[in-house]
Amino acid sequence: MAEVYYVGVDVGTASVRAALVTRAGRVESTAEQPISIWEPLTDHYVQSSTEIWDKCCTAVKRVTQGVERSQVRGIGFDATCSLVVLDQSFQPVPVSQDGDPQRNVVMWMDHRAREQAARITSAGHGVLNRVGGVMSPEMQPPKLLWLKENLRERCWNKASHFLDLPDFLSWKATGSLTRSLCTLVCKWTYCPSEGWDAGFWTSIGLEDLLENNFSKIGNVTCSPGSPLGDGLCQEAAADLGLETGTAVGASLIDAHAGGLGVIGADVKGFNLPCEDQPITSRMAMICGTSTCHMAISEQPLFVPGVWGPCLSAMVPGMWLNEGGQSATGRLMEHMVKGHAAYTQLQEEARHRFPLNGENLYTYLNSHLSSMADSGSAVDLLGSSLHVWPDFHGNRSPLADPNLKGMVIGLPLSQTLDDLALLYLATIQALALGTLHILEAMKEAGHDIRTLFLCGGLSKNALYVQIHANATGLPVVLPDQKEAVLIGAAVLGACASQDYSSIQEAMERMAKVGKVVLPDGELRSFYERKNKVFLRLFAHQREYRALMSQR
Repeated sequence: MAEVYYVGVDVGTASVRAALVTRAGRVESTAEQPISIWEPLTDHYVQSSTEIWDKCCTAVKRVTQGVERSQVRGIGFDATCSLVVLDQSFQPVPVSQDGDPQRNVVMWMDHRAREQAARITSAGHGVLNRVGGVMSPEMQPPKLLWLKENLRERCWNKASHFLDLPDFLSWKATGSLTRSLCTLVCKWTYCPSEGWDAGFWTSIGLEDLLENNFSKIGNVTCSPGSPLGDGLCQEAAADLGLETGTAVGASLIDAHAGGLGVIGADVKGFNLPCEDQPITSRMAMICGTSTCHMAISEQPLFVPGVWGPCLSAMVPGMWLNEGGQSATGRLMEHMVKGHAAYTQLQEEARHRFPLNGENLYTYLNSHLSSMADSGSAVDLLGSSLHVWPDFHGNRSPLADPNLKGMVIGLPLSQTLDDLALLYLATIQALALGTLHILEAMKEAGHDIRTLFLCGGLSKNALYVQIHANATGLPVVLPDQKEAVLIGAAVLGACASQDYSSIQEAMERMAKVGKVVLPDGELRSFYERKNKVFLRLFAHQREYRALMSQR
């Protein structure tokens, strides 16, 4: 019997990736295409939905070369939770003052709507209970309000369709405007059992979205992985190089696809604390430019400062809580590239690892090992340098987009050793931020015993080990490095009805690759470092209060 395949498409912050995946979850081929990011103003980040779709088509054609179209049984899309704006004819509408209609996507990391988010939070509507009590500028309601208040003529009055980027992709593929519960519940305040809350939209000044039964933001929904329309429409099939009618699964936000790609793996034989426990004992961490912390529960759990609980947002029938850090890989890059010794680092890394494209972090990890005393853990080098990592605000659990980063313990020297220590302290701060999120979730009723990591940073051995050490939990890495693409392919597999459910597809297609255990001897070190970490926040809160006095 000929092998059958599923295609997973992942639209990340800076690139589109596609993978051809077998029924057993093995990645046969991958392709990647860069996508443009424009920053017309500070904290304004925009993209083009036209360019994104074109790059999706190019990537899919590349990974399906050499297989018969009939062998591709389904396709699934995931993407960042960015906001796409289209007019009545489904043409792009500009979202910036420059008026370029091709730049019609407000990116997930765009923080232009901080003031609108603060106003929505202050109003205290009941829907805030489902987003941790605080409206983030990374969610869609404040972004929509910003567009109405600042681009009424150029954008708002012309717009007929506001879509999350994952839903835009499934619409382009099928012509169906059915929205995924993943996007609407997590980023738009939709409630599966009650629908849209008209009172909320009216109270924040967006009553015009109620028109035609909320047609501008979607009035038909389904669970992730549900088959959409009649599968690929004729135009999309031609664009992608696939057969018309190929099954298309309702989409996911990229982080949630990563969750599907790791959290359901069979862990028998690995002696993990989550073995023989329900899937609710696991947390998926999707670590890249930013990091998302995904925990699921059978009953709704309300965690202050953490998004959710969201029903059927990742696993149908289960409740999702989503913590996060707005800048992780981006922060590490910022710290390293901004240091005076960065040029020296580049030269040293190029000389030592000429064939390794990830040589900067590989070199820094090796350099830190050489700096550590014989038999001593690298972690201990961070005992006198401390970072508060919220350079782009705090998403969870403090939910304060106005927080800033802090570094305590800087010397006057700027050597390569100093750069390595700052890199180490940054990773330790990110790991303690994860611990902060875990503690908030535990207090609300979650019982998380094992971390499942995927994404670009999960390939950094030091980042992984420090997360195990700082949290005291074992870390599971996936068998396939591209777990987000596996998660997207799971959607296509589910839509094809080759699997009866998302849960079955997850268990069959996601597999454990490696287990990283915490170093128990470092427990007291991280307990002390965590106390310093929390004091940094207290100091920042104190000086902000002092400086706000008149």
